[in-house]
Amino acid sequence: MQTEPQEVSTPKAAVLGLQHLLAMYSGSVLVPLMIGGALHFSTLQMTYLVSIDIFMCGVATLLQVYGNRYFGIGLPVILGCAIQAVEPLKMIGKNFSIGTMYGAIIAAGIFIYLIAGWFSKIKALFPPLVTGTLITVIGLTLMPVAFQDLGGGTPTAASFGSLTNLGVGFLTVLIILAINVWGRGFFQSIAILIGLLVGTLVASMFGMVDLKPVAEASWFHFPQPFYFGTPKFEWSSIVTMILISLVSMVESTGVYFALGDITDRKISSTDLKKGYRAEGLAVILGGIFNTFPYTAFSQNVGLVQLSGIKTKKPIYFSAAFLMLLGLLPKIGAMATIIPTPVLGGAMLVLFGMVAVQGIRMLQEVDFTSDKNLLVVAISIGMGLGVTFYPKIFQFLPATMRLLFDNGIVMASISAVGLNLIFNRPHHEAGQRMQEDVGLNERDSDEDQ
Repeated sequence: MQTEPQEVSTPKAAVLGLQHLLAMYSGSVLVPLMIGGALHFSTLQMTYLVSIDIFMCGVATLLQVYGNRYFGIGLPVILGCAIQAVEPLKMIGKNFSIGTMYGAIIAAGIFIYLIAGWFSKIKALFPPLVTGTLITVIGLTLMPVAFQDLGGGTPTAASFGSLTNLGVGFLTVLIILAINVWGRGFFQSIAILIGLLVGTLVASMFGMVDLKPVAEASWFHFPQPFYFGTPKFEWSSIVTMILISLVSMVESTGVYFALGDITDRKISSTDLKKGYRAEGLAVILGGIFNTFPYTAFSQNVGLVQLSGIKTKKPIYFSAAFLMLLGLLPKIGAMATIIPTPVLGGAMLVLFGMVAVQGIRMLQEVDFTSDKNLLVVAISIGMGLGVTFYPKIFQFLPATMRLLFDNGIVMASISAVGLNLIFNRPHHEAGQRMQEDVGLNERDSDEDQ
């Protein structure tokens, strides 16, 4: 793996930013497509929804990357739509109204911002034993998504798993591997981008690239607050979105620690607080501009590790490109023509890198203790088990299922809980908690 250069030139940073954009684009666009389709939005409404969603992804990323005294964690992190919010938002939109859906998002964003300082105090609950387990589970639970895309995206389709789909998907994997083995310098750092471009070119020879979305998209689009009407606030919808926000905050915590480990930066309670605040602001803006909740994207963690480029400069370019694509839908639509199997091939590599990053963090753990082995074993088992069989909790109340149907959250609850039970007597853990709380209180005093 190459080491981080002292400086990344502007042209190279722009290319790296494009690579980050393509890695997260499909995952973020999927959210408005699923929700808009479920709520029977018109073609005009869907065009707005996708375009403004991409624009706001750029805004949300800027809020997080630009670290200042009040918000922003300042890590090379990309923010995108929270996939776990899809089903609850569809439920709210169908049972109440679109306005209620966006009112709940705004309220959840305010909630995230207000509890950021308190939530950051739980940093001591995330030693390497817990964070390594959580990050490993994040990578492993994303693998089924990669394989589903490799097969074509829709398991019920007649062409799912066809030799053509598998061929272009695994060709993309081979290209990325070859560049990482034989490539050098900057060429090696953009292996994912090259794999996507070559994979798309080959797929076009088999008629798998459709340029119709580009032809039909408009040239210019401008964000409009409350495009779908005035927000409405309904308590059960707000509670639902607050629960989803807690899930997103737990996931983001794992992403922050993973990036901190990759970039050799120790994540403090203050960093977490500013990171949560930035997410809260992004979610509030998402509700105002009628998009969706935003959270740190774990797939881009693997990209930072694989490229070896750990600076924030490429992320600034990625944010700028996202905003540009949101304003120019015809150009933005070009990123949607990448065939699903090609994306699946790239995701297979990226998600695998996330899992490996978690395993690397677990190397710091003392596994001569059976207690630590049990924490990791049971937590990974819980996370993967729920991911593959979410219906196991189908008889629980709906609000509880929102939490327990998420493998990452289940792994987090298990790892944190078991670690507290088995390792709580250690004075060092208690001392770290006191230091973190004291540091957070001092930071709060300074902010005031």
